[in-house]
Amino acid sequence: MVERYARKEMSDKWTQHARYAAWLEVEKAAVKAWAKLGKIPQEDADKIVKNATFSVERIEEIEAVTKHDLIAFNTSVSESLGDESRWFHYGMTSSDAVDTGVAIQMRDSMNIIIDDVKMLMQSIKKRAIEHKMTLMVGRSHGIHGEPITFGLTLAVWYDEMGRHLKHLEDTKEVISVGQISGAMGNFAHAPLELEEYAMAELGLKAEPCSNQVVHRDRYARLATALALLASSIEKFAVQVRHLQRTEVYEAEEFFAKGQKGSSAMPHKRNPILTENITGLARTIRAYANPAMENVALWHERDISHSSNERFWLPDSLITSDFMLHRMNNVIANLTVFPENMMKNLNLTGGLVFSQRVLLELPLKGVSREDAYRIVQRNAMKVWEEIQQGNKTTNEAGESLYLENLLADDELRKSLSEEEIRECFNFDYYTKNVDGIFKRVFG
Repeated sequence: MVERYARKEMSDKWTQHARYAAWLEVEKAAVKAWAKLGKIPQEDADKIVKNATFSVERIEEIEAVTKHDLIAFNTSVSESLGDESRWFHYGMTSSDAVDTGVAIQMRDSMNIIIDDVKMLMQSIKKRAIEHKMTLMVGRSHGIHGEPITFGLTLAVWYDEMGRHLKHLEDTKEVISVGQISGAMGNFAHAPLELEEYAMAELGLKAEPCSNQVVHRDRYARLATALALLASSIEKFAVQVRHLQRTEVYEAEEFFAKGQKGSSAMPHKRNPILTENITGLARTIRAYANPAMENVALWHERDISHSSNERFWLPDSLITSDFMLHRMNNVIANLTVFPENMMKNLNLTGGLVFSQRVLLELPLKGVSREDAYRIVQRNAMKVWEEIQQGNKTTNEAGESLYLENLLADDELRKSLSEEEIRECFNFDYYTKNVDGIFKRVFG
């Protein structure tokens, strides 16, 4: 278990004590169901529900001899009871208790993850509204494209997290399934009504047709849902890491007083939180593979799945919980530099407005091919100046690209100076931001 990345609320769901407590909850629900069906005396059922307990230390002591954890658990619980212990685990097989217990743990853990996602979405929304009209350059292939706003970047993240929220809520329903169907899932020793009563008691659904285990495609659904979630969180983290690069420096992880960035270079302020998130996302995705391989068990079951589930289930959920809280901290405290965003937006001497000019020319009767040729040749001149390290603005402070376009006789046959200058208006690129925000945030 990744103790370093464990928050207590989540890690408490996956301790050995929590594991056995979930089994006991299932066993008690079965006892109540047997009493409801009139199979066992109500008095005995009441005693079991009231008095049944276990000791982790005693279970481990017994398991050292039996080499079977569920039998060791049953023995430990039976030691806390009297003659009524004969009804404990009556008509059940190990997986009835184990898999149904894990369903409780997964469901309760998913409630935490879902709350985490909602928390992160709120932080993203708050910062998106704050920077709704904060201009920055949009990049494709890492190269400057056109003006966007930082608020739009955050709106993309919010919308993506909304899809994950729905997927996680649906996944919680898929994994909130248990069984008390007996050794081969044929209900030979326990009627269907027993399972239905017990699952209702536990707040779970019954596996419609089990064999000896709850089917592992359900578990794989959980693993892949967490892997997809981790991939999006990494996407956001990588964006922050790029924005913090010295040459870009448009945003930065909060750097606390007294914090150190490097043992050798005192000036360093590194994106350590988002780098950590990137690494954790890789780990969470790695767990999806064994979860999917666990779907194919021999016949009614084998236990090839059991060993790796003891790792990937707690680790993926604990790590996801930690990662979501860490990303929330990054977003909530992110330092944003609008001035640097604007400086970078102007870095290419007005080239970000090229498409605007391109689209104006066909309106004047110029072919697409000729329009592209005119606009591109003037853009290439600016790139040459950039490559030589020359200024990209003239003495009047106007962009070099604008100057080139205004001096292009072929272009001037179609567009007036006023029309060309209007193409360099930032407002053109933000005119639909309100509409996009309505789509995303309602």
